[in-house]
Formats: sequence, C-alpha cells, structure tokens
Amino acid sequence: MEWVEITGKTIEEAKERAFEQLGVAESDAEVQVIEEPKAGLFGRVRGEARVRARLRPVEPRPKRSRNNNRPKARGEGQRQGRGQKSGGESKGQENRRGSGKSNKAAGAAKSTNEPTGGSKRESKEETMAEGATLQEQAAIAKEFLEGLVSTMGLTATVEIREIDAETVELAVDGEDLGMLVGPKGSTLAAVQDITRTVVQSKFTARTDRILVDIARYRERRSAALRRFTSDVAAEVVESGEERALEPMSPADRKVIHDAANEIDGVETRSEGEEPSRYVVLLPQVS
Repeated sequence: MEWVEITGKTIEEAKERAFEQLGVAESDAEVQVIEEPKAGLFGRVRGEARVRARLRPVEPRPKRSRNNNRPKARGEGQRQGRGQKSGGESKGQENRRGSGKSNKAAGAAKSTNEPTGGSKRESKEETMAEGATLQEQAAIAKEFLEGLVSTMGLTATVEIREIDAETVELAVDGEDLGMLVGPKGSTLAAVQDITRTVVQSKFTARTDRILVDIARYRERRSAALRRFTSDVAAEVVESGEERALEPMSPADRKVIHDAANEIDGVETRSEGEEPSRYVVLLPQVS
C-alpha cells in the first residue's frame, strides 16, 4: 500500500486528516512524522506538521511447528532414564520388576497407537494458526451473509468483489433489503462489523479490509455525496465563505475530502470529535 503525505497545523490534526483520507481508524494505519511545527517568537508557531501514512499491511500469523518437531512428553525422558539405570541392577531385581515393566510397556504401546482427542485438536490448531488468504476470508464472510439473508426470509445474492490486493467487498443484492441498510446505513455498518467478527473467529489474520455493501447503498451514497460536494464547493467559491457540513462517518468524510480535492478553488478540513466530527469546505488559499 502506497504512503500518502498530509499536512496540518499540529501533528494530531495531520494524523486525523490522514486517517480520514485512508478511510480507516487509527489502529488500522501506520503513521510516520516527517516534520513538526517550529516554535517562533512570542509563542507563535511557524510552518506546518507533516506526516505520511498508509494502511497497515496484513500480517498472517507464523506457522507453528509440526508434530515431528514437538518436544517429548514429560514421561518419555523419565522412562528412558530408568531404563538406562536398570542395566546396573542385579538379575533378581530385574526379574521382580519384569512383570510390571511388561504391563506398562503394553499400555504405552496401546496409548501410542490409538488416536486421541488431543491429537485432533493439535492438528486443527496448526491449520488455523497458518492464517488465511483474503479469498478464504471472503468465502467465510459470504457464507455468513447468505445464512443471515436466508434466516431473515429475504431473497438476495452475495457477490465477492476484489477492490485491491488487501481489500474485498461482499455485495448483497436483492429486493426489500432496506431493513439491512437502516437509517443512513447504520444497520449496514453493524452487519459489516458482525461479518468481520465472524471471520475473525475462524481465522487469525486481520479482517479490517473486508467491506459489506447491501442493495448498492454505499455505491449510491458515494455518488450522492460527490454531487453534494460539487454543489457546496460551487457556493463556497462564489461566496468566498467556508461551509460546515453535518457530522458524518469516517467513510463518508473520506468521500467528501476526495471529491473536494478534485475541485479547483476549495479545500477541506475536519473538526469536532467522534461521533460528531464533520467536514468544513473553505476557499482555497492561493
């Protein structure tokens, strides 16, 4: 994933703008501080803060060692030690213990040859610990969403769409899916969080780049936000006054920032704290 460079009045402001441009939370991004503002006379600050950020790469857990490399059981070393010691004992002592040793050996052989539940669990854990590809995670997400739709008595199809090498979208299309979208996509956001949780329970790899879209809501909202940004930007350029928008989610704010960056004469900044953080469009400083 490529790095993006962002500036701000402070380091914190530059970081916030970077997270919004990437459309992720702070925990899902890597940030490097390139330049800090410099202190001037009378407490004034000169220059801007500059950071660069990118999506945190997906890192599957390392593979565990196989059974042939596992350490010996605690009792194995002890039995070997007693066997070596018996060579120095008298013949009578060996005869007295022979019967007991034979029974123990038979039990050990039986235990070795019979499969146990512990071995099955070890094999399953090793498979899980190896992590999963994005495609395998998407398959689990698709299965869950199909089950969710069926349980709710709805008819829909679920399609896997690769956005990029580290991002996949599950597109749910059908009729009467409004209840899975909710007001301003609130239910959709919850469905996406639950889907990620389900996948996380199956695999150890990160699932933060699994997206869910229902009834093309995200696609249609993105197009509507771009049109809205274009209209507001025209008003800002004409009036020369900044315009504050309503509070939005990080994903929606990213759409606003991206759309405004393509329009000459305006720039954007974000203000406020979550969940009431919002975007301000203002005339571009030449």
